[in-house]
Amino acid sequence: MKRWMIALGLLFTGTSAYAQSAVWQPTAGHTQIPIWPGAAPDPHPVPGAETLHNGAITNVTQPTMTVYAPQGKNTGAAVVVIPGGGFQILAIDLEGTEICDWLTGQGITCILLKYRVPSVPYVWQSDSRPHNFTTPVPSLQDTQRTLKLVRARAAEWQIDPHKIGVIGFSAGGYLVAEASTRFHKDLYQPVDAVDKQSSRPDFAIAIYPGHLVDDDGKFNKNVTVSHDTPPTFLLQAEDDDVDGVNQSLAYYTALKNADVPVEMHLYAQGGHAFGLHKKSLPIGAWPHLVELWLGNLGVLPK
Repeated sequence: MKRWMIALGLLFTGTSAYAQSAVWQPTAGHTQIPIWPGAAPDPHPVPGAETLHNGAITNVTQPTMTVYAPQGKNTGAAVVVIPGGGFQILAIDLEGTEICDWLTGQGITCILLKYRVPSVPYVWQSDSRPHNFTTPVPSLQDTQRTLKLVRARAAEWQIDPHKIGVIGFSAGGYLVAEASTRFHKDLYQPVDAVDKQSSRPDFAIAIYPGHLVDDDGKFNKNVTVSHDTPPTFLLQAEDDDVDGVNQSLAYYTALKNADVPVEMHLYAQGGHAFGLHKKSLPIGAWPHLVELWLGNLGVLPK
């Protein structure tokens, strides 16, 4: 059994305050917004109905985004938050709502993306890593569409359309890399005026990203880094036993070779899927490092 499958299973084991429910709902005061005006493109089958269990969502067929307004002063910056879960589930709290609580506390508008999972038919059918783009990629379609929607509604939400970034965790970190390199061409047919907007993030943050290195240790050729790739922040633990620190190392090298501004932080301890929960370890200070980086980019006030 692959290690990512073991990690995935941990999210579903043990008792929890979460009772299984039909669908995930945000807390009071926040509303989910469908990201497609009608049916999502390239619908794919899932094993059952959408469920929430132990803080994780699976069987998402109707992707949404939930907007969290900044607390206190609005900096004009916005971040699309992309939870991980191996393209099988979404760790909607650990890598979603908790991240939004932190970001909105910094004056950033947070857009929590609930993208389609499981992402069949390209889920682990071979040793190649997603996505080879020979079949539809619903998760990246949803990410592209969400970035366009945020730009289209920037004035309404008091967002600077030039300060819209992405943050993703694990599989979500891979979507960050894809969104940062696959914005030249939409992966779906335009559906309305929103699709005239750009899907390029202005900055990108990948936390313990996965799937960037193939089983031979080579950088994933499907991530087409260029000089147009946005400034990127990378963070990973050297004892990450799910995806491994080589994920960040390989992406860092590709970005540097393309002259893309990149900052990387590696720590001895932290493991995988820690979110904001490693306060007792040095890696637990990573949110402050992101804040400093955003300040140096001019996204946040220094």
